[in-house]
Amino acid sequence: MSEKALEVRSLTKRIRKKLIIDDVSFSVEKGEVFGLLGPNGAGKTTIIKMIVGLIGRTKGEVFINGFDLDREFKKAISEVGAIVENPEFYGYMSGYRNLKHYANLAAEKIPKERIQEVTRLVGLEKAIHQKVKTYSLGMRQRLGIAQALLHNPSLLILDEPTNGLDPQGIREVRGYLRMLAKSGIAVIVSSHLLSEMQLMCDRFAIIEKGKLIQISSIDELNGGNLEQEVAFEVDNADNAVRILKNYYPGFAEKVVNEKQFSVKITRETIADVNQLLVNHGVKVYGIGLSSTSLEEHFLKITGTDGQGGMAYVVANKK
Repeated sequence: MSEKALEVRSLTKRIRKKLIIDDVSFSVEKGEVFGLLGPNGAGKTTIIKMIVGLIGRTKGEVFINGFDLDREFKKAISEVGAIVENPEFYGYMSGYRNLKHYANLAAEKIPKERIQEVTRLVGLEKAIHQKVKTYSLGMRQRLGIAQALLHNPSLLILDEPTNGLDPQGIREVRGYLRMLAKSGIAVIVSSHLLSEMQLMCDRFAIIEKGKLIQISSIDELNGGNLEQEVAFEVDNADNAVRILKNYYPGFAEKVVNEKQFSVKITRETIADVNQLLVNHGVKVYGIGLSSTSLEEHFLKITGTDGQGGMAYVVANKK
């Protein structure tokens, strides 16, 4: 079997003369939560629908757990569990009866033990025999995830899974997705909620106007090779900055006061700067590292100032 749960190559969608999705390629590893990030209308749902075969592709290839979606559709799609729109259930039936109904519709027999297993997995044991119309939004989302997991897929795809949830519901869904990833399932989540994606995902792809702008990891965002504002507390800030200018003329240093200065550097460079200062007799009392938010990174690389389309993204943070 493939080490990749999903591989997308040159995915393109054109409707008449309008280019909706423009040559998008990415892959998702098993056991990771991968985010598709972008404002409403960026093309996230269209990409998901092409991956699961709900709409056609103008160009491009999709491989799910090594199976070609075009040549081995049944095998490929059997590896996927997906919620593309809000999960719909029969409100007058219990959660268990809803899952039993979907299990009966499956191509291969799903035993009762599997229904019990996914119920435990999403934490609905106490409510599974209650009518779905009594469920909160968070419970319905968890039931939707359980339904998507019934046939034991290797890839779970969720389109805006936290829409309409309160903060507690969002935390619950986030926790279950992280737990699923630890069990080896690959999870793709699309969202316009930047702060939530930063907490939920291992890696993320930024989609803007149908184009893939960047793929990065949360670790890289929080340090890695991205420049950050780092504050140093020393015995003499002016002297420390003079030393840095001699050795690193390209750095942008800023003296805050006589004891503090800041400089934009990568995480890996912090130790080098500290060692340089100590070697030149500067006493370093403290180093403050600021992490970059996904919102800041998004606005920086898309060249957006928070107005227009991106204003909606920022305004809807939970």
